[in-house]
Amino acid sequence: MNEKPDLGALFGAAAETTTFLGLAACPDLDVLSAPVALIGAPCATPYASVGAYCRNAPDALRRATGSLTANVDRHDFDHGGPVFPVPDLRPVDCGNLPFGEADTAGNRARIAEAVSKVLARGAVPVLLGGDDSIPIPMIEAIGTAAGGRKFTILQIDAHIDWREVHMGERLGLSSTMRRASEMPHVERIVQVGARGIGSAATGDYEDALAWGVSFVTAYDLHRNGVDAVLDLIPEGSDIIICIDADALDPALVPGVIGRAPGGLSYYQAVDLIKGAAKRGRIAAMDFVEFMPERDVDGIGALTFARLITTALGVLVRQAA
Repeated sequence: MNEKPDLGALFGAAAETTTFLGLAACPDLDVLSAPVALIGAPCATPYASVGAYCRNAPDALRRATGSLTANVDRHDFDHGGPVFPVPDLRPVDCGNLPFGEADTAGNRARIAEAVSKVLARGAVPVLLGGDDSIPIPMIEAIGTAAGGRKFTILQIDAHIDWREVHMGERLGLSSTMRRASEMPHVERIVQVGARGIGSAATGDYEDALAWGVSFVTAYDLHRNGVDAVLDLIPEGSDIIICIDADALDPALVPGVIGRAPGGLSYYQAVDLIKGAAKRGRIAAMDFVEFMPERDVDGIGALTFARLITTALGVLVRQAA
């Protein structure tokens, strides 16, 4: 037998899927009625040295869910029931935003506009990146629509992203949390999973501490558990969750540009998302920095897409 058996074919999935989990498509955000909207954002503000190296991630993550499209309503043991228990409260997939590698201002404007439209429709935006510069316009758009509300950012990432500037760029992936700290609607930042050597200098870390960031390193998370993180989120918080694929251990998600041992397990990430939802309301999420060209036999796409699937299940339960 020359071809590998296909799990999707075994259970009756379509040969190809163009949306995440085979969810309904909603290309026009002006008519959005779902509680959660998935948006692919291939690029925001790339560095010239690497370009838009995660541009293919949104479609790769959609493909990774192809084998499950016929079984999406079956029992999910990570939720104790179907992922989407209420038929009228299912997410929709709004496709990918157009991008230009040299049109950084345009990329950011398109992300902000899409997020603003989703929020105006009363839905939760979930961005599929793309690199870690994508959260900057997302968080900015949330502030514009905030109406005076304050937000807690839960960042799950191997890196702290507190550089003032890198390669002459202030809005790139190494500066995401520093830019967020400058936004008046962000009152709290909890950063989880830092490990190894990143781009941050000790001074950047000290700046973050001076601002008031609460850090739980990957080592501390493994030693003390997820409650060490969740206890830092006040009850009733409005929460923005930013998840970088390299937060997870590279044995689970090898498809990242910066692999480092000691990352989170799938269930640690799940417990952080579920725990945050119990502490407050998740207003938006992003999943960034997956690089399919670095993946190994689709293992990373499968794991990251599964984490996104679980997060969607949490969000629809929040809306119920």
